[in-house]
Amino acid sequence: MRAALLLTGLLIAAGAIPAALPAAAQTQPRATEIAQEAPRQRIIITPRREPGPNAKRECQARLVEQHRPSGTVIVPVMNCWWQ
Repeated sequence: MRAALLLTGLLIAAGAIPAALPAAAQTQPRATEIAQEAPRQRIIITPRREPGPNAKRECQARLVEQHRPSGTVIVPVMNCWWQ
């Protein structure tokens, strides 16, 4: 009998058998469910009006160093605007 109680206690401690948790703790949504319910972030592109029939899109491209945990890398960066 003592061995059965000890074995049950070890299984509960290891998480193999769910312990007696409050109902609220058992019904909490998972992180993936929370992420799916979150509203999507809205992206606003400027200008919010049409640039016009004679407008040109100017772009400037350059290489920039980024310091990452794996080491420094060079990445392309592009900035564009309407003229």
